Amino acid sequence: MRWYRGTIRPLKKFRGRFLYALSSERRFSMAIKLIILLAFFTVMIAVGLYCRKHATDVNGFVLGGRSVGPWLTAFAYGTSYFSAVIFVGYAGQFGWKYGIASTWIGIGNALLGSLLAWVILGRRTRVMTHRLESATMPDFFGKRYDSNALKLVASVIIFVFLIPYTASLYNGLSRLFEMAFGVDYAVCVIVMAVLTGIYVIAGGYMATAMNDFIQGIIMLFGIVAVIAAVLHGKGGFISAVNGLAVVNDPVASTQPGVFASFFGPDPLNLLGVIILTSLGTWGLPQMVQKFYAIKSEKAIAKGTIISTVFALVIAGGCYFLGGFGRLFSTPEVVANIGFDAIIPTMLANLPDIIIGVVIVLVLSASMSTLSALVLASSSTLTLDFLKENIIKGMKESSQLITMRFLIVVFIGISVVIAIIQYKSNITFIAQLMGISWGTLAGAFLAPFLYGLYLKRTSKIAIWFCFIFSVVLMTANLFFRPHFPLLLQSPINCGACTMIVGLVAVPLISAISKPPKKDIVDEAFSAYEEKVTVSVKTAIED
Repeated sequence: MRWYRGTIRPLKKFRGRFLYALSSERRFSMAIKLIILLAFFTVMIAVGLYCRKHATDVNGFVLGGRSVGPWLTAFAYGTSYFSAVIFVGYAGQFGWKYGIASTWIGIGNALLGSLLAWVILGRRTRVMTHRLESATMPDFFGKRYDSNALKLVASVIIFVFLIPYTASLYNGLSRLFEMAFGVDYAVCVIVMAVLTGIYVIAGGYMATAMNDFIQGIIMLFGIVAVIAAVLHGKGGFISAVNGLAVVNDPVASTQPGVFASFFGPDPLNLLGVIILTSLGTWGLPQMVQKFYAIKSEKAIAKGTIISTVFALVIAGGCYFLGGFGRLFSTPEVVANIGFDAIIPTMLANLPDIIIGVVIVLVLSASMSTLSALVLASSSTLTLDFLKENIIKGMKESSQLITMRFLIVVFIGISVVIAIIQYKSNITFIAQLMGISWGTLAGAFLAPFLYGLYLKRTSKIAIWFCFIFSVVLMTANLFFRPHFPLLLQSPINCGACTMIVGLVAVPLISAISKPPKKDIVDEAFSAYEEKVTVSVKTAIED
């Protein structure tokens, strides 16, 4: 129909026929998109209902019985990592700022955020958390450092700072849905939130993991199709790079061809983005929790490879695509509308079937991350804050009911914040993504990592990380202009909290009161347990 629409001339005598043909095309286009969406939503709900049998107790609801295989775990890790914020917000923003060099962010996400995280954290997390019988990150802190206060404070930090993180997930949907359907943003947000809530409440972690696998496959094929279609529209890869090389923006850089260069116009800030978005995942509770549930040693080895390849395709593809944003938008458009308009502008003229794939891609990215966040937040608040502290002798059935209720509350609060932000154009709420990520990663990365490896790690060092990260990132939100220029960016400030924590925890632990020897020995004895392996792994003495 596109050749018809491009060649016909709406003369008076053909006007009625032309308008009828045009409206028919639009109806057909809308039908394709709606069919794709309905099929997607049906599968998600069906999986949630199917997984109800795995969510009959707390261990099954929160961790899938600690028997989740490598493919489900790896895809759950990857889809929780990359949300619509990455595809629409960060890809557009950093692609605009750094050009094709923004691809380094995706490579860093794959190598640091996935490969190294699995190698360093995967096995030890699974082994020690199983020995300590901890299902959440705050519970790990409480048992590993023998401190109920640490557990309570960690649970509060997670609940408070995951809410704005969750609200930011919806931001990437608004322009895409308006472009594709002309549907009000609030309706899109509510529908997505309700459907996610249904399958998480019904099936718990196993439903989330299975849906993440399906959503991950959609994301893999979707990003490849979108990149191919966008570059084809610009005459292919070489032609697009040549076009990017002649783009000139004196505000960003006076160097010719900088947006098509290897490191872009600002390598130092680019490094800060790589550190926060890659190393930061090591301290995010919804990410680390994936290692709690993995089934076996073989599953960890396979999951490491699968997760790394997934991250390389998805993150590398998203930031690579965003690097060509300046071929589709102008500084004036970005100044007036914002970075979130860049990716939708790139996609606006793609074929209807590709638009449908993009919508499902972004929905998959959003719903997978949303499900991980609400499950982490509700389980943390129930098991680490309410149980035994507020509600004494809380039965397992009551814990399940409370977690399901808190999922509804958590989703509801995030939906309200997202709609208020959109309707009132309150931009600082959208910026809370960087604040949330920086606070959580800065507070938990070093305490969790050293808790797995360093026996000498002390409670004082953990308290320092908690307080330093919360205070610094909160101050950055309200007093940003008074910060040094390099730290005015929430991303750079978040990277700073992580680096300070990694340096400070061993130093403070070395000069402070050591932890109780029996508590530490009990935790680390998990690594000394004897297991029987096949001769392929080890030859018998």
